[in-house]
Amino acid sequence: MDDAVRVVALDSQGRVVLVEDDFYLQGRRVLHLPGGGSGGQEPKAAALRELEEETGFVVGDLHPLGVIDPLPAATAARTHLFLATDLQSGVVHRDDTEIGMTVHWWKLSEALAAVRSGRITEAGSVTGLLLAAHTQR
Repeated sequence: MDDAVRVVALDSQGRVVLVEDDFYLQGRRVLHLPGGGSGGQEPKAAALRELEEETGFVVGDLHPLGVIDPLPAATAARTHLFLATDLQSGVVHRDDTEIGMTVHWWKLSEALAAVRSGRITEAGSVTGLLLAAHTQR
């Protein structure tokens, strides 16, 4: 199984881009950071690809935030977390499974409140947002 990536993309106003999509295993829409499987790519390249595919943004600066093992007993896949800044417009290239995906801009503080309230629960997104907030202090 390939590793995964999640990207905390912050604009110059301190807002983070989130995506919301249907996850067939959960049967509900899930709000999370852009990202996905690495497809065998090096994590940094996969993060850049996934961010542009899902949101249409390309990145001026990309820095690693860390790596997590979301479910080490159930899978060998790790999730690589990145902080992206200096965002520029690119082209959205969603695949058929991402057709209903929507993009949302939230203040980082609002995204953190959504983590605390249980609105954002995906492990890579929770960890990425907490780490990004720590680096923004």
